[in-house]
Amino acid sequence: MIRNWSTGVRRTVGSLGGARPAGRRSAPVTHTLITMCCLLFLVSPAAGLNPVYGTGEELLAAQRAYFRRWGVIPAELFEDSPGSALTPATALFVHGSWVHLLGNMLFLYVFGAMTEQRMGRLQFALFYLGCGYLALLGYAGANAHSQQSLVGASGAISAVLGAVLFLFPRARVTSLLPFLFFLPLRFPAWVVLPFWAALQWTAAGRAGDGPGVAYLAHLVGFGLGFVFAWVRFGRTTRVKSVPVAAPEGENQP
Repeated sequence: MIRNWSTGVRRTVGSLGGARPAGRRSAPVTHTLITMCCLLFLVSPAAGLNPVYGTGEELLAAQRAYFRRWGVIPAELFEDSPGSALTPATALFVHGSWVHLLGNMLFLYVFGAMTEQRMGRLQFALFYLGCGYLALLGYAGANAHSQQSLVGASGAISAVLGAVLFLFPRARVTSLLPFLFFLPLRFPAWVVLPFWAALQWTAAGRAGDGPGVAYLAHLVGFGLGFVFAWVRFGRTTRVKSVPVAAPEGENQP
């Protein structure tokens, strides 16, 4: 299974922080997406909680079958199968482990809420699903012969980060840098997020055709998110600064 998030975030950038714009407006689409991902994970064999799936090798077999059914398998995606064409959408709601799930949902909670409030509910929902679908499709197209299943919301969440870079360039992001003894430092988004994207680019160039992180999906999603925000909101006033929260970042399993 290809795990769809980046260890580079925690190792080099550390924890990302953000906050919603001024006001206390709700973000129902973001909260619904988080709830759906969490509930689906809890009832799936990936959580390891449902006794129906057994234990040991039996559980591992159930997990592999689950990922192959609902995840993206690049080698099968471009076949004449309507079911395969839907997998880039279903894969957005499938996660490989507790760390994978919780890390992705943390990023979605922090950055999704502020982006949803800027875009509006319907537009944000279409943006999230569309960019997530295209990010996984882009990865599959570049790895058309891979039999590894690709799951996770990271492509869509990367698109949210790209949109945040354009919409909230001066929002403060709290980072923990290993070479500075993990001191919490605050940088504007226009510094941290391009640095994160550069890490994905570097890692994508070194990635092999095996289980690991779909860095290319992150890059595609990030680029799509930035371009969408630029095209859609380029003539409107961007939010120059927002208050800051500093939840911890995550790394994929």
